[in-house]
Amino acid sequence: MATRSYLEIAEDWDNFPYIDVTSCPSNDDGQASWYRFLLPNDSRPHGFMLPWVVNQMPWTSDFVISHEKPRTVQLLDSSNGANTAQACNTALEKVISKAIDQRAFKGFDRASSEQFRVIGSRLPIHISRTASAIFGIAVRGVHMIVYKRTAGHMKIWVPRRAPTLFSYPDLLDSAVGGGVRADESPFQAMIHEADEEASITGPYLKDNVRSCGALTYMSVTDGRTGYEKGLLVPEVVYVYELEAPEDMELKPNDDEVGRYDLMDVDQIARELKAKRFKPSAAAVMVDFFIRHGIITDDNEPDFLRLIGHIHRPLPVPISRSNEEKL
Repeated sequence: MATRSYLEIAEDWDNFPYIDVTSCPSNDDGQASWYRFLLPNDSRPHGFMLPWVVNQMPWTSDFVISHEKPRTVQLLDSSNGANTAQACNTALEKVISKAIDQRAFKGFDRASSEQFRVIGSRLPIHISRTASAIFGIAVRGVHMIVYKRTAGHMKIWVPRRAPTLFSYPDLLDSAVGGGVRADESPFQAMIHEADEEASITGPYLKDNVRSCGALTYMSVTDGRTGYEKGLLVPEVVYVYELEAPEDMELKPNDDEVGRYDLMDVDQIARELKAKRFKPSAAAVMVDFFIRHGIITDDNEPDFLRLIGHIHRPLPVPISRSNEEKL
């Protein structure tokens, strides 16, 4: 069985080339001539789109495309300031619906209509989950690791994704995970995902779950995602962990999880190195190993590089109030 180093695992979840994508709309390289996606009255790029995507999108009159350097896709405010957020949301819904009707992109369907917030937007602007990668917009997700201590040894609940799932079927995952909808906070997302996926409810969860910060990285869609290949996906993952009581059993509560298994640290390390974890879940598990002193600078030669792969600067704004990027 082929095994990989932790660094090779990291290069799977954080696999967008280490280039300054913000400069690409101004260059002459046809292979990397990305377009900036701009919101009304905001010069900051909130996404980066590939040229073939721009050419294939059935644009409406709510967008202006500039093929001159720097290349841009400008969303217009059809309300002229009366209700910019509503105008933007309606325009995005309209063009995405048109793309779905025309089957413009692989993986575009009405079933995945969950709305995500455009991170860093000064207005409450939303986009459907399936369309975020098409526009190169950063997405927010939550992951929670659930573990218990048995006879002094740590064991971790690990689910296997259902073989019928659209993306990453039959791979191992975090105990709880999902996207953060536009109308909820990361904590709220974690609470409802814990119920939906792992049957974890009640005051024990709210009283004992621990927020452990956030991970940032940039991936490129491939065949495993079920979507078009080569799209930029900046990601922000809010991380939680829960030490479960001895009698807590995790059970699937929807059709996304096949089963839960209790694994020790050595088992999980072997599964990680055998490429059996979903990439984002691998990032969360490596972060957990670092936080708990399982992976350290003493036993991992690429320790600092690993940290860089889970805390990568993103090329889009993550704050509404200033110009800085993460």
